Amino acid sequence: MYVRESVTIGGRQLTFETGRLAKLAHGAVLVTYGESVVLVTATSTEERPGLDFFPLTCEYVEKTYAAGKIPGGFFKREARQRDYEILACRLMDRPLRPLFPEGYKKDTQVIATVLSADRVNPTDVLGLTGASVALSISDIPWDGPLCGVRVARVEGELVVYPTFEQSAKADIDVVVAVTKDAIVMVEGGADECSEADLIDALMFAHREGQKVIELIEKLKAAVGKPKREFTAAKLDDAVKTRIAGLVDADLAQACVIKEKKKRYERYGELKKAMADKLKAELGEEKWPSVEKLVKEEFEERKYHVVRKMVTVERKRIDGRDERTIRPVSCEVGLLPRVHGSALFQRGETQAIVTTTLGTSTDEQKIDALTGESWKQFMLHYNFPPFSTGETKPMRGPGRREIGHGALAERAVSRMIPGHEKFPYTIRVVSETLESNGSSSMAAVCGATMSMMDCGVPIKKPVAGIAMGLIKEGDKIAILSDILGDEDHLGDMDFKVCGTDRGVTAIQMDIKIAGLERSILERALDQAREGRLHILGKMLATLAEPRAEINKWAPRITTLKVKPDQIRIIIGPGGKTIKGIVDQTGVAIDVEDDGTVNVASADSAAVLKAIEIIKGLTAEPEVGQIYTGTVTRIVDFGAFVEILPNKEALLHVSEIAHERVESPGDVLKEGETIDVKVISIDREGKTRLSRRELLPFPEGEEGEAARERIQRAREAGPPSRDRGGRPPRGGDRGDRGGRPPRGDRPRPR
Repeated sequence: MYVRESVTIGGRQLTFETGRLAKLAHGAVLVTYGESVVLVTATSTEERPGLDFFPLTCEYVEKTYAAGKIPGGFFKREARQRDYEILACRLMDRPLRPLFPEGYKKDTQVIATVLSADRVNPTDVLGLTGASVALSISDIPWDGPLCGVRVARVEGELVVYPTFEQSAKADIDVVVAVTKDAIVMVEGGADECSEADLIDALMFAHREGQKVIELIEKLKAAVGKPKREFTAAKLDDAVKTRIAGLVDADLAQACVIKEKKKRYERYGELKKAMADKLKAELGEEKWPSVEKLVKEEFEERKYHVVRKMVTVERKRIDGRDERTIRPVSCEVGLLPRVHGSALFQRGETQAIVTTTLGTSTDEQKIDALTGESWKQFMLHYNFPPFSTGETKPMRGPGRREIGHGALAERAVSRMIPGHEKFPYTIRVVSETLESNGSSSMAAVCGATMSMMDCGVPIKKPVAGIAMGLIKEGDKIAILSDILGDEDHLGDMDFKVCGTDRGVTAIQMDIKIAGLERSILERALDQAREGRLHILGKMLATLAEPRAEINKWAPRITTLKVKPDQIRIIIGPGGKTIKGIVDQTGVAIDVEDDGTVNVASADSAAVLKAIEIIKGLTAEPEVGQIYTGTVTRIVDFGAFVEILPNKEALLHVSEIAHERVESPGDVLKEGETIDVKVISIDREGKTRLSRRELLPFPEGEEGEAARERIQRAREAGPPSRDRGGRPPRGGDRGDRGGRPPRGDRPRPR
């Protein structure tokens, strides 16, 4: 059945269409906003035996034809997903996953394919909303709907579904996933906004999202399929009661062991003892059918024991109260040859973070549907298996690494100085060495300190903290600086990054409905308190960026030339600039406005390169004396190269004090002579004198000599040479009004 429904939101039509495309998928919808179009499908097949997790895969794929482009590179087709596509996958996965029924283990895949991109309206949030529609109208069991809403604050006004241009100007830009009753996910950044302003944006997103939720419900009522019947396998209540009696008391003691490794070793001992006893009680025949459920129930008992301890006894796993931050220690400058380094430790979470400076040639080229761009700041997060005491294959970065790195990058990117003030490409790498909760926040803190150690003049230091929430009935516990277990067992985990002034990034996942504004306010206020505490520890180690960049980092010296002199520096086919680089070993970047950046860790090499460039672009000055080379001899004088690529006329009357019949009698091509600039006309043509630098002839000195020179000057040069042609003059590069040959490298 074909159905098409629309709603006006953000001043434009959001349209859902189903029943025409991808009809073999279990659910499919075409989402259109402006001229951006995304096809989203949902499919769920049979359960694979032996799985102990829910195999949900969310994919977001941008087709280059959507923007009228052909893929770059050797293979002219889409290949591996780009980072921003993976981030869009995570936007879909995080809110969708908790709404599937507990125990559902069938292979499930949601695919969002961008078919048309108008370069005005972002498509990632359309993919999230389309996934909700596809699942809602399918027969797949799922407790939706929800919708994705992007909100930006532009010039003080909140805007729903902002365009790319509006987002670029916004001081708050967040993606919020909302249901009818709750906010279930937040991802975004801000320019040091207050916690109150951030909550206003979230509540605005929830209100605006209700229009879309209503439309999805309408579509579901019209074409929605009956949901498959699914009942998760359960243990007998008697067995559950027996497990609680066996493990609850021991779990209450084990869960307060502070060291993560020892705590998990004790959990393993208790699980094995429980399994052995139940196996003996239930018998060999029945045990295989319930073994997996028994072990799952052990995790369920741990969940209840810890949550009761936190909400009732007000005691956390490691003995802290709700607000206390784990011990923080910082160290900078520990790696001798990197440009900047920091070791950040908080409890059992440890990260070593490095900063590397480069030139514009190190910028990352981003080839997106919206066009090409260049990225000058990059933050990469790594999570090796030894950080959790595990062994895994070492492959490329996974979705977790890319997502955590993007969060940390967003947190500090607004504090990076402008390219005009600090013309470097910056790469920060966070290596997680130990992990027991909020390693991404360790990356934020370590990034700040490593850049300060490097000498990057950041606007303000940034810190991050991971918060948790556990709600049991009317009892609520808001936990600062959560452990990994508290993240897993809690109802909400949210990461808040910012300066002493306000929030720069937030990531939030909420597992419960109906979270009141007052709870959000309490949580964010407590997060601010923790963030300021951590900032204090960081600044006690290094109070401000170092006055100079690290000695191993390249020094970038900037000078300005006239835009029409760029071709002189580049040279034919880039020959001149390559020659300077080969001669000095520096890196040179020339921008279209005439800004020249010269970079090297060797200051002497930088000075040498600058001298060469200044020599190439120098212009003659009246009264200055130059040593030049005679390049051409003509009837009326000679042309002398006084500066690189700069010729000027030495008229026959200015060669010597005595009359010169033929310039060739006195000068030879290739000869080096000293000359003085005596005039430059409006067209830039320069006249030289050799005569003024020569001693007066014998017997002719004083006033008589000056009068003779003045009479010759007043007579001026002849207007035409002996052949009746106008005299040639000016710059070598100006002959015939044509620039010298040689193409400058195409600008970005």
